[in-house]
Amino acid sequence: MSPRILRRIVWLVFVAGIAGMIVGSIKESSGGAITAGIVTAIAAVGLILITAVAPAGSLAKPALADDADPAATTGAAAGAVVDERLALDVEHRINELVRQGADEDDVRSLVARAVDLGRGARRSTRA
Repeated sequence: MSPRILRRIVWLVFVAGIAGMIVGSIKESSGGAITAGIVTAIAAVGLILITAVAPAGSLAKPALADDADPAATTGAAAGAVVDERLALDVEHRINELVRQGADEDDVRSLVARAVDLGRGARRSTRA
């Protein structure tokens, strides 16, 4: 189950707990209100934990196919968030290595393999 779906389920439990506290208070059932409050508190902790341990980008809204996603046109993974500053830094470093005499195709191939390695590491941590 993706962290995004799990977070939504826990969020619904959180909202239902708040409603339970209100209903328990209206019915003058202190036990019901306290129980709903405990459920709400546990759900709040769950929301914090899910947000804290979820991999970067896993809680982001997925891009729709109709959206004009510039990352999709550059060959990046669909829905990936591209840090422009980081991309410019990598490009600058590639150009610097080429200026110092490195073969550009070899450097770009190395960067592509490093990206593949990073993507594989993220996939294995999600499973």
